[in-house]
Amino acid sequence: MFNPARLARAACTLFLALVTAACGGPQAILPPQPVGGAEMQTAAPADLVVRARRVVTLDETLDRRARPPEALAVRSGRIVWVGERVGAEAFIGPETRTLDLPGSTVVPGLVDSHAHLLSLGRALSEPDLAGAASEAEAIARVVAAAGSGTAGAAGAWIEGRGWDQNDWPAQVFPTHHALSAAFPDRPVALRRVDGHALWANAAALSAAGVTAATPAPPGGEIVRDAQGAPTGVLLDAAMGLVTRAIPPAPDAQVRAWVEAAIAACHRVGLTGVHDAGASDASVRAFEALAAEGALTLRTYMLLDADDPTNARRLEAGPQRGDWLTVGGVKLFADGALGSRGAWLSAPYTDAPETRGIPIVHGDDLAARVRVYAARGFQLGVHAIGDAAATDVLNAYAQVLTPENDRRFRLEHAQIVRPEDMRRMATLRVLALVQPTHATSDMPWAEKRLGPDRIRWAYAWRSLKDAGVRLVLGSDFPVEKPDAMDGLYAAVTRQDASGQPEGGWYASEALTAYEALWGFTAEPAFAAFEEARRGRIAVGMDADLTVLGGDPLATPKSALRGLRVVHTIVGGRVVYSAPQ
Repeated sequence: MFNPARLARAACTLFLALVTAACGGPQAILPPQPVGGAEMQTAAPADLVVRARRVVTLDETLDRRARPPEALAVRSGRIVWVGERVGAEAFIGPETRTLDLPGSTVVPGLVDSHAHLLSLGRALSEPDLAGAASEAEAIARVVAAAGSGTAGAAGAWIEGRGWDQNDWPAQVFPTHHALSAAFPDRPVALRRVDGHALWANAAALSAAGVTAATPAPPGGEIVRDAQGAPTGVLLDAAMGLVTRAIPPAPDAQVRAWVEAAIAACHRVGLTGVHDAGASDASVRAFEALAAEGALTLRTYMLLDADDPTNARRLEAGPQRGDWLTVGGVKLFADGALGSRGAWLSAPYTDAPETRGIPIVHGDDLAARVRVYAARGFQLGVHAIGDAAATDVLNAYAQVLTPENDRRFRLEHAQIVRPEDMRRMATLRVLALVQPTHATSDMPWAEKRLGPDRIRWAYAWRSLKDAGVRLVLGSDFPVEKPDAMDGLYAAVTRQDASGQPEGGWYASEALTAYEALWGFTAEPAFAAFEEARRGRIAVGMDADLTVLGGDPLATPKSALRGLRVVHTIVGGRVVYSAPQ
């Protein structure tokens, strides 16, 4: 059908191209060209048009040409056109929202592939102990946040998170004594930064019924003094002895935590998160938001297989939706390196009396993998130590064939022997790694492992060279949710101050393109969503992160400073930085 307005726009575009070429300026501007071979859709104006300095599509043919894309158009939540700035005019109507951002770069929506949304929401409302330089400082922060030991109702629990004995002068676990003196009447439970150790006061131990006679459960440890009495620190599975005594939060509180976590994610440019170890209460909160059309974060959930509230969901199998998918099951093979719970094949170099704590392992792990795989779930097993990684791969090998497309996950893949890296590639097991773990752990990790094993640890380049797909995340709230921190750590292997010079075992670093791919395309693949998300192309969901600079051209040392300008999910702007 003849359309005078469209003809006029096309004539204007051609005129501009001819003028630019005749004046000897930049390469002549081409008419709008769609990505992926789809026909350009111009029948109706777009809902949103974004014009930037650059659009990184993750199509190398486009991204590496002399003049990469600069603009895109979105209609009904999907990308309908990608091209050069002048071509965007064809998609602007009276109701179109336009974002003109000449100094910014649009990248596919950033996704954190291993995180804990409910824990982040809780942490935002609890005493923050991260960075406390001593046991005394940690206690002082709790007192400042919660008031004196008599404040609040007797028996009302105080919770917090973030302490790390490795940051303290003696680098030893705390005891309950000073904490009990500060809070004689109220139970206090403080999680270590990695979530694999709990520091409880006497009131908490009493409320939970933990005494010298209490046996440690399999996969856990009650730290005891010389007389056998609990010191107040419980590791891994033993934490449940205390946490089970904490009254469950009401649904309204859970929802408030979830909403706070989602807002925090959008502020740092995240359009999606893989929630690694969700409870039934958390899933219900997300389901309610999705049903109301109020969920603005693409959420892929792995159920906590050890949470009894998930029994019905674990029986039902996966549930897939546009905004919320319950697609996986999370298990724990061991603990964490910082608390010496990671399960190693040989003793710790700095504690030769232990090899760590195996949690679910051997025949039990293999049996559970088979059960959940038969129900259609993707498996994601936490494995920090090399013995844990080997055990998980042994269990996976009973289910997976080399031609499988189950996309099973090794969560953290932190210390992996070279032969197991090759097995991961053969079995097509994904490595879910967190770059900032390396830069947080590097002051003490080699003390734990020694000079030989450290070469297998945080070994991203070695994993990639072995043929393993790297899917990146942060493990927030263990680390901050800011993906720019992750990009910086991935390419520099340095801390925020730029140390060590040249990077920590720098040969294991990634390129900026590989790191960006790991926060975009690979999470989409890990969630079986690569046909709709993870790249910028016609027909893909309009999940986009707009940055103040180009992460592929910014000097490595400046990546942490890149500002998030807008976060866009499904074509909707869900966050805009203050002007």
